[in-house]
Amino acid sequence: MKKKRIPVVLAVLMLLTLPLKAQQLAQATKADYERAFRVGSLYSWKMKNGDVKAHARRGTHKFWYSVYDGKEQVYKEVDADQNTVTLLTENPERPRPNQWGGRQRHWMEVPDEKDGMRLSPDGKTRIFCRDNNLWTTQGDVTKPLTTNGDSTYYYSAWGSFSADGRYFATVRIKPAPKHYVYYVESSPANQLQPLLHKQEYAKPGDSLNYRVPVVVEVATGRVVEPSTELFSRQYYVSAPRWDADGKHLTFEYNERGHKTFRVLELSVETGQVRTLIEEKNDKYVNYNRQQRIDFEDGRHILWTSERDGRNHIYLYDRQKGRLVRQVTKGEYYLRGIQHVDEKQGVVYFSACGMNKDEDPYLIHYYKIGFDGKHLTCLTPEPGNHSVTYSSDMAYLIDTYSTVTTPPVTVLRSGKDGSVLRTLETADISRLEATGWKAPEVFVAKGRDGKTDMWGLIQRPSNFDPTKKYPIIEYIYSGPGDQYVPKTFTPWLYNLQNLAELGFIVVQVDGMTTSFRTRAFEEVCYKNLKDAGLPDRIAWIKAAAEKYPYMDIDRVGIYGCSAGGQNAMAAVLWHGDFYKAAYAACGCHDNRMDKIWWNEQWMSYPIDSSYVECSNVENAWRLERPLMLVVGEKDDNVDPASTMQVVNALEKAGKDFELVVITGAQHTMGESYGDHKRYDFFVRHLQGAVPPKWNELKTR
Repeated sequence: MKKKRIPVVLAVLMLLTLPLKAQQLAQATKADYERAFRVGSLYSWKMKNGDVKAHARRGTHKFWYSVYDGKEQVYKEVDADQNTVTLLTENPERPRPNQWGGRQRHWMEVPDEKDGMRLSPDGKTRIFCRDNNLWTTQGDVTKPLTTNGDSTYYYSAWGSFSADGRYFATVRIKPAPKHYVYYVESSPANQLQPLLHKQEYAKPGDSLNYRVPVVVEVATGRVVEPSTELFSRQYYVSAPRWDADGKHLTFEYNERGHKTFRVLELSVETGQVRTLIEEKNDKYVNYNRQQRIDFEDGRHILWTSERDGRNHIYLYDRQKGRLVRQVTKGEYYLRGIQHVDEKQGVVYFSACGMNKDEDPYLIHYYKIGFDGKHLTCLTPEPGNHSVTYSSDMAYLIDTYSTVTTPPVTVLRSGKDGSVLRTLETADISRLEATGWKAPEVFVAKGRDGKTDMWGLIQRPSNFDPTKKYPIIEYIYSGPGDQYVPKTFTPWLYNLQNLAELGFIVVQVDGMTTSFRTRAFEEVCYKNLKDAGLPDRIAWIKAAAEKYPYMDIDRVGIYGCSAGGQNAMAAVLWHGDFYKAAYAACGCHDNRMDKIWWNEQWMSYPIDSSYVECSNVENAWRLERPLMLVVGEKDDNVDPASTMQVVNALEKAGKDFELVVITGAQHTMGESYGDHKRYDFFVRHLQGAVPPKWNELKTR
């Protein structure tokens, strides 16, 4: 007897339904789709008095800010001395002209520094670059200042004069060959034939410009060029900057591979270079976190470092080239220095993690003495704070909120943080009237069973606890930041749209992300494929244990850029947990992506760790549904990175889906990709047939 064949969708539904017994499966309907597409328009402009953007009027104790009052954007002025607020009749911010003019450089383009002209302090001498050398113009006389420059080792015009105009400090550059990426724009708007685009784009392992600080005596053309012993293995050397005494310059040296970073001093008289500050780490120095503030007294430097496992402030004796003391210390993480008051001996800074009874990522503002004493919190209320100071730090406007509590904006004293006046209190009654629901902040242990992981759980607005919901994780796990929202936002695009289709959508910061401890982030080192996925899995399992309506057997994941890499890695290495992945514009092989990001975390020289972390090299592992998305003109991550995954999957005989967004750059997929993502997860996690596109109202 011939057996009947069961349709695939029906078979999936039967399979998914078996263990669920009494609970009904959440299934996306046409109405759910249309609501998902309308989330942005439904929730936008429904909060009033919440989106405050404050600005200080320089040299005064006045501020102005903009805010949406429920009808329109209004502008108000605050006089802190008088403790008054005045409604302004127009926007006080005027358009600013482009100070550079000319062609806008692409952010990946490294300038040759031969353009421009520098004027001496007395206005009588101009210095510029011609034929790879420096030239001067004084009155009607133009002549070469240097003569030994050539195309292989030339002088930069981007230098600076000493205060007395006697010397000009700049760098000589040994240029490296440039790496270019090419894009075909298939469907340009103004012609039928495709266009070929060429973009400068350095990748890991590429050679880089070699820079040597030099000082030129303007009257004689004498060049002081130091030994490169202390800055020979360059990733980058900064332009030298003058001390007030006109006898010394400082510059910074970032070693290739980022294991050493130095602040160096060059003597104009002797040409000798000495180390003022040195950072070393066996994995990487987090140079993007570092701040350096030179005191006007010429004797001290404030410096930030992760050397004790968290980012903190250190005071250095400039003249002796040694550490005086660690200014901030403790189980919290410095987020930035806002101001240094040398006369009062006080530094103003922001940090997270100091309040043990709240989310460790929430930012507060503080001040502390150079001696490490008299720590004062200027923004004590629970929440994530954003501050604008008056220029003398006497007053500040502070807006604070959490993802579940609307913003409050207050005027504070810079002396002790006391509230002088409440300026705005957000009203979300109109937002709540739409059926909007805030996400839940959820905390659970990570892979080690000890460390708290913080994330969000977003449920559909028509959530029904008697139904069983598939789970989708939105992921971005690039080191260098944390990504789970911490401030009140009426519309969380990455979570709420998909949730409306009948999913529980989550986001969590696992290990490999930032602002907890150095060790928490360093899990990423030569290991970007990790992406904190073991922590995320533990966190999702804990959430599903607490909330049985979360179906732990149907978990999907999606992301863009590094998140695209992470999403595909999830199904390659953790396909037993993640059942489907949508990966947009992923940097799927770190050898194919931009140099600075990848050499920071994957190191230099290029080694086998790049291969081990490559989604291309490991494409053969794929056993789960995968949708790849790429913008054909992606100028952030080379589109070839996605196409090389395609090549590897095809050769491995793997089934997958590819979506190319024509004319698009770095993208999650735009509106077309959104729709494809909705259908992808509805099919593979709900086992349902999506509504036909031409039957939906998506606007």
